Amino acid sequence: MTDTTGTTDTTDERRVRVVLVDDHRMFRTGVQAEIGETERTGVDVVGEAADVDQAVTVVTATRPDVVLLDVHLPGGGGVEVLKRCAPLMADAAHPVRFLALSVSDAAEDVIGVIRGGARGYVTKTITGPDLVNSIFRVSDGDAVFSPRLAGFVLDAFASTDAPPVDEDLDRLTQREREVLRLIARGYAYKEVAKQLYISVKTVESHVSAVLRKLQLSNRHELTRWATARRLV
Repeated sequence: MTDTTGTTDTTDERRVRVVLVDDHRMFRTGVQAEIGETERTGVDVVGEAADVDQAVTVVTATRPDVVLLDVHLPGGGGVEVLKRCAPLMADAAHPVRFLALSVSDAAEDVIGVIRGGARGYVTKTITGPDLVNSIFRVSDGDAVFSPRLAGFVLDAFASTDAPPVDEDLDRLTQREREVLRLIARGYAYKEVAKQLYISVKTVESHVSAVLRKLQLSNRHELTRWATARRLV
């Protein structure tokens, strides 16, 4: 495993073909602007997708070197994409490799996509140059993680015990879990909306749904609930 430090030398004119998978168009546009100047970065963005079905279709059609994959997607999430693209990852001649790029830094999200076959996991706080570097490393077959996330993977694969099922947490959708963690960390609704590229009204709707499903009264109880389960 490696961290994301260092620089990528593209003077040899090497190119890495990449597909962006994220359900937020503005985020895809931002990533494209950061990494998509091929002559400068060596990254050639050959396709985009906003949900699971689109992702499988685009990845199958383009056969990129690396897929930048959001963890939470309509249609089943990043794990479902990995499951359906397993034959492409197993292609010995030209394996398609996946690098998770997500706002979430939750252990279960990291472990879930790594178990599904992703070669690495970085958060959306990563800089453009470090993301390019990570893409090249994953293309070479390295495992790349944002520094603090590597420990989750090491701990998970060192343990022979399966994580216990939390029936309360299982009631929540993936998006509701994201909102839950940010609210529990003390983020204001506007800050959550900015982090997740959604509206404040949508954040309010998710919070209401979480409180209802968990039978909690307010965000203070929600914070205590999340802290007790080490979700914060």
